[in-house]
Amino acid sequence: MCTYSTEKVGLERSSGKTRDGWQTMSEATVYYDHPVHAPDAHTVNIDFMAPERGPASRIAVELSLDSARELLAALQTTVERAKEH
Repeated sequence: MCTYSTEKVGLERSSGKTRDGWQTMSEATVYYDHPVHAPDAHTVNIDFMAPERGPASRIAVELSLDSARELLAALQTTVERAKEH
């Protein structure tokens, strides 16, 4: 079931690779909804973009719930380890 729960995050000093090459990414939107391409009925979706550049700047990711949990754990581990450097 769609939750219509959407979280927007401002990104500082971040970049992503679009079809036009590497570009600054200033925003991420995370939501649970129907995917466009992934095989599950619902996925955790993340859109990275620079809204000032329009839709062509969008990098879309669709993750199964299990993959989203694994990514979340990996991000947490990496961020915690980075404190040591």
